[in-house]
Amino acid sequence: MAEIDRLIVGFMVDEVVGGFFISVPPGHVACVYDRGYGVLKKIWGPGLHLKIPFWQVAKLFNAQTLEYGIRKGFNVRAEPEALGDEPITAATKDGKQLLVEGALLFRIDKDQVTELWENIGESFVSKIVRPVSRSRVRSVIAEFSADEVVTTRRSLVESRIKEELTKVMAEKGLIVEGMLLSDVRLA
Repeated sequence: MAEIDRLIVGFMVDEVVGGFFISVPPGHVACVYDRGYGVLKKIWGPGLHLKIPFWQVAKLFNAQTLEYGIRKGFNVRAEPEALGDEPITAATKDGKQLLVEGALLFRIDKDQVTELWENIGESFVSKIVRPVSRSRVRSVIAEFSADEVVTTRRSLVESRIKEELTKVMAEKGLIVEGMLLSDVRLA
């Protein structure tokens, strides 16, 4: 019986003492939801921070550059919040269908992370990144002929996609760092 009591006391001490702290690792930021005030506007950077146990809940966000891979074999249905997507089919200016694979490099805007969490939640990949990237890739590909996308103007296509993604994602709290096309071929 004494062993069970020690186990319960040990668990309670861990919960209460551990509940006072937010440990934010390098490359991350934390937001706090306060049961009285809602999502607090203060953003905690790397380090150890105090919070009120049971009254405040901390959420860590990765503020490092993330790679959103658009590639063959990715299964969106298995894990909707995974950082990736299936190849995108897009029509060109000359009416050809292309299959586009690549990588979108982005990160969370540390200054807007509280708004991102409060307005969109944790599932920003399925709500913003995936639909916006699919839409913007298709709209930019439609401005070029198949030959231009595949060979002669590929770098221009990448920069135009990045430009379009930046416009939409910046207002949602996401910073686009680049769009890299790895494989573009006829569908």
